[in-house]
Formats: sequence, structure tokens, C-alpha cells
Amino acid sequence: MLSEKMEDALNAQMNWEIYSANLYLSMASHFTHVGLSGFATWMNAQYQEEMFHAMRFFNYINGAGGHAKLGTIDAPQHDWKTPLAAFEDALEHEQGVTSRINDIANLAVEERNHAVGIFLQWFISEQVEEEESVSDVVGKLKLVGDGGGLFMLDRDLGTRVFTPPTNA
Repeated sequence: MLSEKMEDALNAQMNWEIYSANLYLSMASHFTHVGLSGFATWMNAQYQEEMFHAMRFFNYINGAGGHAKLGTIDAPQHDWKTPLAAFEDALEHEQGVTSRINDIANLAVEERNHAVGIFLQWFISEQVEEEESVSDVVGKLKLVGDGGGLFMLDRDLGTRVFTPPTNA
């Protein structure tokens, strides 16, 4: 059973995951617009991953006797000056997601809701991976700058494919 406070926190995170998906889809559109299809592919895979996360929250809330409630989702930013600026925004965003997940985990400890704590462990581990993945691209973008290496990185990022986890 979920307390009202926990249900509200989980719903807020579900909606934040949908916002995250929209942010990455907006980045994919931006990269398509500026001719970096590999970057767009990477961001599209990230979009799919975030929607997967949102659905995990949706299913968990409903399965735990709560009511998953969709809320208003703010429009994300649409343009970035450079690929590096977009990925730096993505890294900052993922760090914020990590903080939000940790806050819910702390609430689960406070409420002694071990089931929610167990559910959130997957997300805590996932956020380590998310931050590492985006940070890796930020580092590569800093190395290549705006020169020809950018197109090589674009080609490499274009190979990313979203594969839903099998343990989900």
C-alpha cells in the first residue's frame, strides 16, 4: 500500500520521466534539423528509454494499489547552440533525475516502505549508468570540438539502439 505522500512522489517522478522523454525527443529533432542524424538517433534511443522508465512507474503505482495520474508536462527547450551545450544540458538533467530518485528512496526509508525501496533500486542503478553515458559523450565532444571529429562522433552515436532490459 502506498501512502498519499508516496503516491504523489511516484506520480511526480512518472510525469518527470515523461518530461525527460520529451526533452530528449526535442533534442533529437534539433539534431535532425542541424544535420547530425547520429546524434538524433542517440537522443531518440534516450527518448525511448525515458518512456520505458515512465511506464515502469505507471505500472508500479497501479500495481501497488495507487492511482497513476498523468499531469501537465511542460514544453522542453527546442534549440541548442552546439552539440556540447545539448549534452551538457542532458547531463545536468540526468543529475537532477538522480536527485529526485534519491529523494523518493529517502522517503521510502522514512516511511519504512521496503517494497518501494526495492522498486527504486533499479532506478538508482540506472541513474549511475545514465549519468556515465551522457558524461562520456560530453567528454568526447570536448575532445573533438567542432571540427571533423564531430562527424566521426555523429557516426558512432548513430549506432545506439534502445533495448528494453530483460529483467524489467
